[in-house]
Amino acid sequence: MAHSQSVSAFLHQQIAKAGGWLPFSEWMHHVLYAPGLGYYAAGNAKLADTQANATTQLSGDFVTAPQLTPLFGQTIARQIAEVLKQTNTACVLEFGAGSGALAQDILEALDTQGLSVDYFILEVSADLKHRQQERLARWGNRVQWLERTPGQFAGCVIANEVLDAMPIEMFRWTEEGALQIRGVKSENLAQGFVFEDRPASDALTRVMQSRMPALPDYRSEINLQAEAWISNLGAWLTRGAALLIDYGFPRHEYYHPQRHRGTLMCHIQHRAHDNVFLAPGLQDITAHVDFTAIAHAAQAAGLDLLGYTSQARFLLNAGLADILAAYAPESEQLRAQTNGAVQKLISEAEMGEIFKVIALGRGVTEPLSGFARGDRSGSL
Repeated sequence: MAHSQSVSAFLHQQIAKAGGWLPFSEWMHHVLYAPGLGYYAAGNAKLADTQANATTQLSGDFVTAPQLTPLFGQTIARQIAEVLKQTNTACVLEFGAGSGALAQDILEALDTQGLSVDYFILEVSADLKHRQQERLARWGNRVQWLERTPGQFAGCVIANEVLDAMPIEMFRWTEEGALQIRGVKSENLAQGFVFEDRPASDALTRVMQSRMPALPDYRSEINLQAEAWISNLGAWLTRGAALLIDYGFPRHEYYHPQRHRGTLMCHIQHRAHDNVFLAPGLQDITAHVDFTAIAHAAQAAGLDLLGYTSQARFLLNAGLADILAAYAPESEQLRAQTNGAVQKLISEAEMGEIFKVIALGRGVTEPLSGFARGDRSGSL
């Protein structure tokens, strides 16, 4: 809590410097990424260190798919191998590598297939980078950490739960059909922060008018930073594919009339809630992904849409069932744990449906096996 108080003091300073009000995107950027203070830039534990099971009290705030079972990364590796062979490349670039579990599982699986790749990681969190370096040390200089996106890259790009953590803009349609942008102001040092809405720019108004009707008192988000990230991807991915895995919807579901309070969500100590002002710096803040916006940004950047489907369908298409069938655990307890983790990955009631996989690329001419059945690109 002492750290959270330091983060809060910093946020109050930033609001004061800005004249008493910050757009939510800027506030979210500071609370997540301020050097030495933000959730992803400080040293607090974010990801669980152990696989989820009934007898272990997990550390951190949330569990991602690679933490559940190595079979997730092994399945992803099959799709990566296909991309590398198609494009005659031997490089993988992962954004936001978390604990390093996904990188480890991918490298082990590719090594087993006889594919020796160079693995690059771009990580904004210093403590996660340290955990990754310890976990991946046995691969030596085959694994390298980047400070910024490359000028050019050929190979396969991986981003698991990256787009959802990019700062979003919050908006609201008024009863009169005007668009307002939501910002944050200081109540006082003791009481913290409150929302305040102000008129949106003409440019943002035009964008939102092209994406949804002006529904009275409808509140939601737009992730312009994610769209800019995709545009940038189109500038430096010269040949290969990007596999982006995240939770979200196509636009007609994202801005559905019944989803009138948006998708913003916080995670702390494995509990989900929507109070973004709780314990600044100690909790994650995310928003679901508008995959239609991602696809449109990719096509505008000259990238091809190679496929879009649910995580469950992608994993099953890519061979998860075969990997599970060949799995030989050391104990029945481990088998039961693995079966439970796989079920969570593919169950519609768990991660199987809410998580989607979208593939974007350049120079990939053959269909990718992960989208062989159940491709939903037409829904975008």
